[in-house]
Amino acid sequence: MNGRSPIGVELVKRGVVKEVDIQTAIEYQKQHPEKKIGDILNILNLCPQRELIRAMGQILGENVIILTADDVKIQGNKFMNLEISKRCKAILFDIIGKKAKVCFADTANHKAMEEVRLILLKHDLVMEKYLTFETNIETVIKSLENKEEATIVDSVDITKLVDTIIRSGMEKRASDIHIEPLEDSVRVRYRIDGELITVANIEKKKQLQLIGRIKAISNMHQERQDAQDGTINSYPDYNIRVASQRTIDGEKFCLRLLKKNEGIRSIFDLGFPTDEGYLKKCFDKRNSITIVAAPTGQGKTTTLYSILDYLNRPEINITTVEDPVEIRVPGINQIEIDEKSTFASSLRSILRNDPDIILLGEIRDFESAEIAIQAGQTGHYVLSTIHTINAIEVITRLRKMEISDYDISSTLATAVSQRLLRRVCPHCAVKRAFSKDEKDLINKFAERYHVKFDFTGKSTFDTKGCKKCNHTGYLDRVAAFEVLELTDEIKDLIVSGASSLRIREMAIEQGYKPLVIDAFKKVLEGVTTVEEVNKRLALY
Repeated sequence: MNGRSPIGVELVKRGVVKEVDIQTAIEYQKQHPEKKIGDILNILNLCPQRELIRAMGQILGENVIILTADDVKIQGNKFMNLEISKRCKAILFDIIGKKAKVCFADTANHKAMEEVRLILLKHDLVMEKYLTFETNIETVIKSLENKEEATIVDSVDITKLVDTIIRSGMEKRASDIHIEPLEDSVRVRYRIDGELITVANIEKKKQLQLIGRIKAISNMHQERQDAQDGTINSYPDYNIRVASQRTIDGEKFCLRLLKKNEGIRSIFDLGFPTDEGYLKKCFDKRNSITIVAAPTGQGKTTTLYSILDYLNRPEINITTVEDPVEIRVPGINQIEIDEKSTFASSLRSILRNDPDIILLGEIRDFESAEIAIQAGQTGHYVLSTIHTINAIEVITRLRKMEISDYDISSTLATAVSQRLLRRVCPHCAVKRAFSKDEKDLINKFAERYHVKFDFTGKSTFDTKGCKKCNHTGYLDRVAAFEVLELTDEIKDLIVSGASSLRIREMAIEQGYKPLVIDAFKKVLEGVTTVEEVNKRLALY
């Protein structure tokens, strides 16, 4: 809805509300600036709902409706899933011929309307828009979600059951779906923003049918019960990798949901310090290697692609070697290793094809590390990942792979480490002042690494939880980064065989800041919480 003052004036002119009602709504809006005047009048019950929406429609020249879940006459998943409905605050509720009826909370949001229009156009449908209240949209979405969750448990048709589990995971932004046999049921869990959430428990008697269906659509051998890998290609917007594992209660499945053609996010959007000069200094390199280090599932590949996106220019030849290719990028040569190839053999082939920049999905062993080092020493810029707990330990890990200190010091230019922190949910988080314990904890680490944080005017949040964030209090994630630049002094220490502890001391003297400092910066910016930082970095 349009929250501009003329709307309020028009409503008063028409006798729908009084001036005092508009003033009350404006006071409420000061505390809730994201709300429109029309929605506020409805929330505060200052006017009969149908009378208000009718007047709003007349003023704005829009069709209007007070929508209920019963008015939704089609299965929206076929055209516009609940994830899109939440983002655009819109619900597709009926289709008549080629005309798709969609109600919006804000018909002035042209970006949302255009997104929905284009989605429907792909299905040869023409959008007919309607206006309703935002709370109306939220109520119907909640009802549809509850109906969807009930469908997972109650579905008799096994094909529909598996399809509902997968589509629901997509809509809830799950990265993985776990289907796990227990002693007396089959548990379904989604990993959302790094956390596992139980969404359903299915009757044990459906277990064998469920296993059979998953194996069938992922091209797995039906009779084998040992570990297998497969893929599901029947969902146009996703590549789904499937892994099975035998347990004492039956076969467990993990479905990794990889969205196709997902745009690459800017490195700054991921949480990297917003300093173009610093970014160039860290990553615009030649004749060297940059390594991104973190445990599994902490967004290393996403960061690598953001760096590639920053470096990608028509005059530069970029080649990647991955297992598998997770993000397809126009203009970049991408190689997926298979049973007949390895990272090392693919790298040898690439070096004969005149690359400027090489992205190696992971340095796994001496062979891949050695070839990556050689590529960096012969004029190429190599980007890769490694599994370590921080940037300093990249050096230790390479040493354990038997890469010489000389080769490490001469080739490794930058080591980056990161952790993903959940963002506070903007829909339900409650702002509050920092407690004394929180300030003391932050200041303790700040003093240790010669940093000073200013709490003036800063607030943090209590995480409440709502339907939009799956009642976790957090929605989406941001990365906390640390960057180790190998200065001449640090290279000298490496060549001399110095321990990682001594290298760390030198790095801190030269301005290196560990992950916890960037994490606390994001706490003071209101992006995440002390509790979340402690959960990911184990501070106390």
